[in-house]
Parts: sequence; structure tokens; C-alpha cells
Amino acid sequence: MKLHFKPIYYSAILLLVLVSCARRGRPTGGDKDIDAPIMITAEPTHKKTHFKSKKIRINFDEYIKLKNINKQLVISPPMDNEPIIIPVGTASKFIEIKLLDTLKENTTYTFNFGNSIEDNNEGNPLEQFKYIFSTGSYIDSLRIFGTVADGFNKNPDEDISIMLYEVTEKYTDSIVYKERPSYVANTLDSIGYELTNLKKGKYLLVALTDVNNNYKFDPKIDKIGYYPDFITLPNDSIPYHITLFKEELPFKLMRATEVKKGHIYFGYQGNPKGIKIELLSKKPAEFKSKLVFENELDSLSYWFTPQKDSLQFKVTYNKRVDTVTVKLRAKEIDSLLVTNEIRGTLNLLDTFAIATNIPIDKIDKSKIKIIDKDSSDVPFTTFLDKSKKKLKLNFKKKYNNRYQFELLPNAIEDLFGNVNDSLNFNTSTKHPDDYGVINLTVHNVESYPIIVDVLDTDFKLIRSVYATDKNVFKFEFLEPDKYLFRVIYDVNKNKKWDAGNFLKRKKSETIFYTKNPVEIKGNWIEIKDFYLK
Repeated sequence: MKLHFKPIYYSAILLLVLVSCARRGRPTGGDKDIDAPIMITAEPTHKKTHFKSKKIRINFDEYIKLKNINKQLVISPPMDNEPIIIPVGTASKFIEIKLLDTLKENTTYTFNFGNSIEDNNEGNPLEQFKYIFSTGSYIDSLRIFGTVADGFNKNPDEDISIMLYEVTEKYTDSIVYKERPSYVANTLDSIGYELTNLKKGKYLLVALTDVNNNYKFDPKIDKIGYYPDFITLPNDSIPYHITLFKEELPFKLMRATEVKKGHIYFGYQGNPKGIKIELLSKKPAEFKSKLVFENELDSLSYWFTPQKDSLQFKVTYNKRVDTVTVKLRAKEIDSLLVTNEIRGTLNLLDTFAIATNIPIDKIDKSKIKIIDKDSSDVPFTTFLDKSKKKLKLNFKKKYNNRYQFELLPNAIEDLFGNVNDSLNFNTSTKHPDDYGVINLTVHNVESYPIIVDVLDTDFKLIRSVYATDKNVFKFEFLEPDKYLFRVIYDVNKNKKWDAGNFLKRKKSETIFYTKNPVEIKGNWIEIKDFYLK
């Protein structure tokens, strides 16, 4: 029997070996690593007191890498000289921190690495890892927490600095412009924040977008928010809510620049309402000029029939008077460009408008025609807006119609005497059933007037109503889409939202947004309730 089964026995063993070898060669990879790295030791130790070292080494149980360390790491209190952290860009089982700053006495320091520490293989983050030490005899353990919102936008900025300034005998309100805070934290990708390891005391709580990353408020570029009362620690564990806003800068006239022949920009910052610009230079008999606000450029366009050499202006704002001289060197005048402001379909509530790049001086209505789909002439009136760069054609629109706009040569003449060539524009209207309607009721209105806005999901303004005494609003002829709503308490009754001011301790005007968009379809009426509380 042994002689009979021996070849079978050896064949079976060989088969098992081959199968075993084949299995070992298959790249199964095993279970995926989902564990974050773990700190095993630190030198000096974590939460060390009487700290005096100039170097810190933190050791981990596996190879780690640092990701976005410059953005993620928050050191509180902030240091004037940022420490050197290695390694960067390579995997290692340790992090080494070389301190370059002189540490404050009796102070607890927190190095919050955020989510910057990841394992080298799978990128599992060690979330919100902190290394803490104290130069004093104990670790401070007080904390505050809360949320941040934007005063105007529904979604707040990311990466907001949360700052605490200790209120001592040297404290002044200008501290946010000049000095670094006593403690700092960051929201990163969350609207919530937490400041930990604080000592007892009295503090000012501020939030800042901090574009320059210097922990100082620059009103030109930063948004700011603050808690209205000083905070005294220790206190009850309550959340502190902060609302951000972009301050309106005080008016300041910037440089006046010649753009093209017959065109000067007066740059400014702040609100230019009330500004007066007068030409002091001698004007010829046929001189023409036009001042146009260019809001998107924060400048005033001064258009004028070309002159030689230079022009001198008197600029008056409130009681301030400046004299400005602009040397004229440009040789070319802009050509007249005429465009159609309505692309595609003309909404039954909209007005057809023609835009120009140079202010319009003359309009010859007899050289403008509107023709409908039946080739019939449509009666219309013209309206030139304040900038003189937008010509509106008002006519009675009919649904399911097509309109052709014909401008014969010389229908429009600009400030320089340029005229248009022959132009044709086309648009059409849809049936009312192609649109939707929203009947909106706003509840719990505490005071009037209010501004009620309809927005698309990109927060572009679609419709706006100014209400002094009612809370029910009908929005008709809305394109099928998703919409949000915004309500603004117009406290100073100037028909716009006003930001706050830090030094004046003035709050922004209150805004409410609906949480979820409303979807509108054609031939659809939606009834919506908007509760402000």
C-alpha cells in the first residue's frame, strides 16, 4: 500500500506547496490602516511646568508627515518669532520644535497642530493634537468656547482667528490695531471655536479674518467681530457668539489717474456720498463733462471733452478741500461700444437696456425701432440712467413674443461725438406659466422698515422689496430654480445694510437667512413662511 500511494502522497504535498506559494504572491494588502498616529513620549514632557527648554521633541509610534502646518498650527499665546519645525516634506517618527522667542513668565503655552499630523501610509490625521507647557508652576485650565457668524453672508469665512486681549491698566481700544492678543485660537473649517488653558482675568474677545496673518486688525482687508462685554474668567460655561463684519472705511481720496484721452479716474476708499469735484482750470465754450460713480472699481470716472496739458480740480468732501492736478498725456480716445444688457429671454418684469462704455450725450429716438414677431412697430419711451451709460427702452411687453431692436447710425452720440453704426438686438418673452410664484410671509418682525431679498443659491440678488409696514410679499415671474430669502432690519432707514464699527461699538444691522432653499417650477405657486426667530 505504501508503494501504491507514495506518488499520490508526494503529488499532494507538491500541490499544497504550489497553492501556498500562489497565495503568498497575491497582493491582498490586509486590513486597511485606519488608526491615527499616537504620541508615545515628549521631551520635555507634555504639560511640563517650569519650562525653560529651547527645543521640543515629540515622538510617535509610527512614521508621520506634516500637512499644511503653516495654516494648521496655532500657537497661543502667539510668538513674535515663529519657531522652526522639522521635518517638513519628509516622513519621520518625531517632530522637533526649535523655539526662537523669549517666553513669557508664568504663562501656559499651547501648540495646537489642528489636523496637520497624519500617518505616512494612509494619511489618517491625529485630530486637534496639542502640546502644552507652562513657564510657571502650574498649567492654566480655564476655557471659553462659542460660534462665529458673518454679519452679511450666510456662510462665514473659514480660518477665522479668535483672539483674547487681557484688560489691564494699559488696555485701550486701539490694542487690536497695534498689539498681538494674549491668547489665540482658530476656527479652521468649522464655525465653532475653543480657547483653552487660559488664566483667570478680564478679557476682550475678538474674531478676525486676519488676511495678513499678523494677529492685528487692518480695516482695509479684515473683517472683525467682537463680544460686546468684557469677559471675566473663571465664569459659567456659556457659549460666546460673535458676528463678523467688514467696516466701512472713512472716506479718503486716492490718486487721480488719466485712463484714456478725456477720461480720468479719481480713486477713493470709503463712502463717497456727498463728494464734489469741480474743475478749476479754464473751460472752453464747448466743454462737456460727466462724473460717473464706478462702484465696482471704487473710483469716480470724470469724462470730459479733451483738453491740452493738464487739468486742476477742487475736491470737496464734508469740510475737507483738496486740490488735485492731473497731467494729460494720453493720445487716444476710446471708441464707442454699445451692448445689449439683456441676454436671451426678457423677463416680463424687466426693462430692456442698452449699455455704452462712454456717457451718452444725445439720443435720436427717431432712429430707434422696436418690432415684434408680427413685424409691427412697438411704441416705447426712453430713459437715460444717472450714469448716462445705460439707455432703457420702456414698452408694453407681451408674452410669447419676439422683439427686434434696430438702431440706425447716429441714434446715439457720446460725450466725444462718437456715434453708433447700424445695430440690431433680439430678445423674446415667455408665457407666464413658464414662471413660478412665491407668496412669502415673514413672521416675528420686531421693527420696520425691513428689506426682503430673494436670492439664488449663489447668493445673487434676484428681487428686493422695501417694506415699512407689511409682512406678506408676492414674488411673481420667477425662473424655475432654487431660491433663498434674506431679511434685513434697516435701523437707520437708508435702504441698505450697514456694517458695524469696532471703535464706536456699533453693531451691524441684523440679517436673517432662510436655512433651506425653496425650489420653484413653472406654473407653480409656493407658499413660504419665514420665521425670524
